[in-house]
Amino acid sequence: MPIDQLKLDFPSKPGVYLFRRDDDRVMYVGKATNLHSRVRSYFTGKNDRLMIPKLIQNSEKVDCIVTQTPSEALILERELIRKHKPKYNSRLKDDKSYPFISLTKEEYPRIIYTRFPAVNDLRWGPFPDAGAAKKVIQLIRRQFGIRDQDCRGKDGCLASHIGLCRGPCVDPDGYPERVRAVTKVLDGDAAILIKTLQTEMDIASKNLRYEKAAVTRDMIRTIQITISQQIIHSRFYQDCDAVGFAFRGDSASVTILHAKDGVIQGQVNYPLIHRGEVAESVACVLAEHYASRRPPKTLLIPYKLGKPLENWLSERRVNPLEIRIPKRGELFKLRKMADKNAEIHVVRHQNNRTGNLEQNAANECAKLLGIDSINHIVCFDMSQMLGEERVGASIVFRNGRPSRKEYRTYRVKKDVFDDLRMMSEVVERWIKRQDEWPDLLLLDGGKTHLSVILEVLQKNEVKNMFLLAALAKKEETLYRPNNDPIILTRSGRVLVHARDEAHRFVNKYHRKRRGKKSMLDPLEEIEGLGAKKIQSLLRHFGGRHGINHAGIEDLMAVPGIGKSMAKIIYDHLNE
Repeated sequence: MPIDQLKLDFPSKPGVYLFRRDDDRVMYVGKATNLHSRVRSYFTGKNDRLMIPKLIQNSEKVDCIVTQTPSEALILERELIRKHKPKYNSRLKDDKSYPFISLTKEEYPRIIYTRFPAVNDLRWGPFPDAGAAKKVIQLIRRQFGIRDQDCRGKDGCLASHIGLCRGPCVDPDGYPERVRAVTKVLDGDAAILIKTLQTEMDIASKNLRYEKAAVTRDMIRTIQITISQQIIHSRFYQDCDAVGFAFRGDSASVTILHAKDGVIQGQVNYPLIHRGEVAESVACVLAEHYASRRPPKTLLIPYKLGKPLENWLSERRVNPLEIRIPKRGELFKLRKMADKNAEIHVVRHQNNRTGNLEQNAANECAKLLGIDSINHIVCFDMSQMLGEERVGASIVFRNGRPSRKEYRTYRVKKDVFDDLRMMSEVVERWIKRQDEWPDLLLLDGGKTHLSVILEVLQKNEVKNMFLLAALAKKEETLYRPNNDPIILTRSGRVLVHARDEAHRFVNKYHRKRRGKKSMLDPLEEIEGLGAKKIQSLLRHFGGRHGINHAGIEDLMAVPGIGKSMAKIIYDHLNE
């Protein structure tokens, strides 16, 4: 039975998606920066790939695994293709893999760039950006003097003379300490190396050597890119399961991410009715999950399970079992990734169980207003700054969801400068272009906006074609002609959502228009973030790209940026 696209409800986050048959065999693995839009694109009928109709016809469901960044999705896609060998995926004949950075298992370890690290070697990767990996090796050799060749430590070489190697022939006693420092850097704690490079960049800039400063800035960015690619493949989780938990009301989901040989292999999800403590719900699922399979070497959990269950899991494994609640580091990132996927699954399961949440919200609003349906809403909002760049926008909601292809923007043409006359012009232009009338025309405003636009509708003889209402921000008050005002509660949330979406969309358009006159740094819009802190952010991440993809914990690592400011910056850049 082909996939029902109406039941597809994926988040607008990066990750991978898997088309599966009814026997759970993976037919296709893909990556996406936005899972929601990417998966839905398969059902538009506009794809030029011949395999897509066959893929949809032969698949029963689509699963997804959410990642933190698009780069992680790229790596995970590759690893899942190598594991499942899906019918509709392209694969290299030699199954060429991404490269690793490896420290050899020798008395005096070497750092090497390789696609096939030895079994006992320490490894980091795989890295989709091979150039970045090579640059990191060069930086590490320059900063720490780790050797890259098997020189046997007897004879000096050119690398030792120019300071790129401080191996056994130069400093055999201090070499192990250098190896430990490099291991720490590659494990993600690159603060020492980045601080050294920042100092070099500041000195070069102070001496007006801007090209040298730019090169150093690029080095910082390279390090940030490389160490950010560790979550999908890490030497820390050779055989472990990460347990994630999320709930909404009495609906909950437990997701178990399984990793082996440093690679995430896949996930298992358990929807459940959650009516007790979190630990109790998680324990219930783990008892079921491991009743038919052997527990891994390491189990990462969100809460303590209790001794009886821990003893039972240890007996099931036979060999030693380590149960941990990680608080930081790579294992913490993996377990938080399981939480994110559990949250996605609980929302999807709740939607499938109760029907479309957005449609339910629209139905509740229709009942509140005393009409049969409100499945088509058009909302207007205006924006200007001191009379400059006077613009308006209309957004459309269908069945409680934004219909972005029907969004429209307007530039005010008449020589008017108040919101009322600006909105009158824009609404009148909208009326003359309509082939289909909405159930409700909503205005961002109050009683005055309502009366002015009502006159526009009467003038154009469309007053009785649809309902008209204005939603004021003060106490979320809804005004309608010949009706008492209503202070909206949860039943009217679809109207509040539409008004807020119109406000967001018109402000985005307004900023775009202003941006043609003055290019502003988005960070300058954040209250409390001054020039020194912006400079500190740029130095720490090596440029704008690193800041845009940083998480809250990464931002907190920047000097002068506390937890609350990190959250404000993250929310502003990801709104």
